[in-house]
Formats: sequence, C-alpha cells, structure tokens
Amino acid sequence: MAKLTSRGRKRMKASSFALPSKRAYPIDTRARAISALSRVAQHGNSSEKAKVRAAVHKKYPSIQISGLTKKRRKK
Repeated sequence: MAKLTSRGRKRMKASSFALPSKRAYPIDTRARAISALSRVAQHGNSSEKAKVRAAVHKKYPSIQISGLTKKRRKK
C-alpha cells in the first residue's frame, strides 16, 4: 500500500472516505478499505462500524466483512 501523505489526503474526494463528513477511514484502494475495517473495529463506535462496513461492501463487494448480515425472508 502506498503511503498516504497529508497533502494526498487533502486532495482526495470526500467520496473516497467511508465517513465523508468526517473525512475518516479512506477507502480509495482495496488495501485501505481493509485497513479501514480494522481501524474502525478497534476505535469506532457501533454506528461508525456499521457505516464503514456498508461503505466498504458497496465499493468492494468481494471483501468478506464479518458482522455484515443480510435479512433473509421466511418461506
């Protein structure tokens, strides 16, 4: 993963972050998305965890995310 400098981070679009209002947890690359999941698991509250998991899943559906459940319909 390439090092993200403060200058590079400032140039990133808000949509490149899992929490765009805070510009937190960059998910511009697959590696940073995986890192964002790890960081939010360590330091985020339950609301942030849910938002980051959803953002990562939306952008990178191939990444397996623990704690992300889909509701199943009963037959």
